[in-house]
Amino acid sequence: MVLEVVGGVTLGFVGLETARYALHRARLRRIPHRIHVNGSRGKSSVTRLIGGALGAGPFRVVVKTTGTAPRFITPDLREIPIFRPGRPNILEQVKVVREAARLGADVLVAECMAITPEYIQTLEDRIIRSTVGVITNVREDHLDVMGPTVYDVAVHLALSLPRNGVAFTTEERYFDVLAREARRRGTVLHRVSVDVTDAEMARFPYIEHAENVALALAVARHFGVDREKALEGMIRFPPDPGVLREWVLELGGHRVWFFDAMAANDPDSTLKITEMARKRHPGLPLLALLVLRRDRPQRTEAFARLLGERLMAEGYLVVGSPTAYVVRELQRKGVRGKVVALEDPEGDAVVDALKTMVDGPSLVVAMGNHVGLGEAIVASLSAHRVDLKQEV
Repeated sequence: MVLEVVGGVTLGFVGLETARYALHRARLRRIPHRIHVNGSRGKSSVTRLIGGALGAGPFRVVVKTTGTAPRFITPDLREIPIFRPGRPNILEQVKVVREAARLGADVLVAECMAITPEYIQTLEDRIIRSTVGVITNVREDHLDVMGPTVYDVAVHLALSLPRNGVAFTTEERYFDVLAREARRRGTVLHRVSVDVTDAEMARFPYIEHAENVALALAVARHFGVDREKALEGMIRFPPDPGVLREWVLELGGHRVWFFDAMAANDPDSTLKITEMARKRHPGLPLLALLVLRRDRPQRTEAFARLLGERLMAEGYLVVGSPTAYVVRELQRKGVRGKVVALEDPEGDAVVDALKTMVDGPSLVVAMGNHVGLGEAIVASLSAHRVDLKQEV
């Protein structure tokens, strides 16, 4: 089964016929718990973690993610691709609600798929009408439509909070901004502390962030699901395709530890991932692989600042477009590492460039953008993975 989305529909969900909207509202009432997950980073992961946690309890849960690969996930964990013949459209969520109601869901966990303030508010107030809200964090991203400042991003993310409900966040810096909108909507916003142990995090078969797990546990606690059961459900639930991955590669005769952080998208999250990678592999020289997209100019500027001012590496491989701008910025900032640029390369060409830049055991962190070139790079690198189990 493939969910098909009709493109080319304007913001006017309000413009749907009265009878159709009444039918949509009736379907919403058949789903007693609707959880809307928004934030700058980690939305897809948190959406899945909450789905896994609540599915381990007495709930029939449907999950909809919008991130790296849009998916509709049924109560029996079948993943159904979302087919989009055109640009993403928030009316996609109308069909999600229809399918969730048809499947008899007690809980719908939906990742927010809007980034402009008008669409965020329409999606929440007219389509999802959530009973529980989750805002993962507030970061420097999508400033072109949610900015111009990170404060504005917080203001606009808060538009996805429910009315007369309850909400959860691990955001600290802009908590007061979120709480102000929550009060205006009659919603109680809880600031979640990260109380997840290293032992609990080590149980995940992939790299997950403690903040994401803490949020899901807080939601599970709100629904009365035991912590251990919730954790087991999260671990069993399939992760998002864009989840942070660590691969061991063999490139040019050298062992390379590769971290795919391209889905992070913002500098703060990427810096945090890089610091974590360095702690896992201390002493290894770092190569930063920055993947650019021409349609994300503000993200390009933000990552140029990150590499030039905060993330010091032994080498920089800049690929995509426009690489000349980033190279100029790195030179202007006086970075000491070697800088190589490839304008709009194929994935195999990026792998060849990496081979020339590593001259011993190394750490590579890929960042910037996952869609398009990033996916091609990962596909090309997969041929160079080392199966550590076979080496034992």
